[in-house]
Amino acid sequence: MLLQLKDSGELVKIVDVQELINPSNDTIRAKEQKGEEEQPLDSYKKENLVFPSGESLPRCWIDSDYKSVISNQ
Repeated sequence: MLLQLKDSGELVKIVDVQELINPSNDTIRAKEQKGEEEQPLDSYKKENLVFPSGESLPRCWIDSDYKSVISNQ
C-alpha cells in the first residue's frame, strides 16, 4: 500500500498494514519510493500521511479512543 507525505508529496510504501490500521501506533515503518532503488526502512508519524488522493487516513486508524468520542456525541 502506498501513502503520501503531507509536506513533500513523496510516496511511501507501507511495510505492515496491520501496523498502519492499529490506532495504538502513532508511527509506522515504511520505505520512501525514489526511483528503482529499494530504499531503507524509516519511521513516519501517521499524522503526516494521507492517501495519494489527498484524503486523510480514517480516524479509527489514528485515534485509539475514537469509539468513546462517537458514543459521547
